[in-house]
Amino acid sequence: MVRLPGGVRGMATRDASWAAWVDRLPALADDLLQEWDLARDGLAQHGNCALVLPVRSRSGDAAMLKITYPHEEAALEHLALQHWHGHGAVRLLRADPHRFALLLERLHDEKLTEVWDVEACEVVAGLYGRLHVPAPPQLTRLSAWCTRWQSDLAGLPRGGPVPHRFVEQARAIARDFASDPETDGRLVHTDLHYLNVLSSDREPWLAIDPKPLSGDPHYEPAPMLWNRWEDVVASGRVRDAVRRRFHTLVDVGGLDEDRARAWVVLREVLYAVDAVDDDPDGVTTSITIAKAVQD
Repeated sequence: MVRLPGGVRGMATRDASWAAWVDRLPALADDLLQEWDLARDGLAQHGNCALVLPVRSRSGDAAMLKITYPHEEAALEHLALQHWHGHGAVRLLRADPHRFALLLERLHDEKLTEVWDVEACEVVAGLYGRLHVPAPPQLTRLSAWCTRWQSDLAGLPRGGPVPHRFVEQARAIARDFASDPETDGRLVHTDLHYLNVLSSDREPWLAIDPKPLSGDPHYEPAPMLWNRWEDVVASGRVRDAVRRRFHTLVDVGGLDEDRARAWVVLREVLYAVDAVDDDPDGVTTSITIAKAVQD
């Protein structure tokens, strides 16, 4: 039976549903290996919510078996990967959506965390045009999320940790985007950042781990701003470092600056609101980014 890495076993402490999933995961992995005629080919790996096993097919082709904790964001990952057909993203070889299991082409371990952050922004922005194809109809529409966000933000009390002027600004942005026809229609990754782009033999860099929506390409840049935050702080010029990343993504990606800025502000305020109870540093970081892109 598959032996789970310590990081996966530790997921069982999150709550009862995670504990149940971790408990049945070794048997599930063994079942998939047998059913798909795969042989183990290296040490088990993991992400924040998935077990990843290096494997080989009967014909000897290298691949990765990914089994994800069942949750809404991962439910249509296979659909996005099918839609991209390996253009700008990892190639999907097989999927069992009911068991949240994917067989993926094997990429290299090199991530964009090892690349200068501005150069990494150029790489990611260079993928935008390839990934932002017309969205399949099964995907949730970003405009529907905007409607919900507008309502959630309207219910926040004044005087909270997130400055009220930013809350009001984000609410207005959500309201405008909820009724904007350009908010929906393109396949957006939504979580495209330094850890979700890997090198490969087939192409220099490929995207992995989408959390897809039918949305607006301008929604995409925010994760590239809040990840690798320690590099921003270490620069000693936080505002300049954030703006340098932002403008690189906009310019290389061919985005409208004002529209991209509005989405960044909305996403940062939403992140700050979610982080209030358990991540005060995250609140500060998000508001810092929202300020920096507007100064």
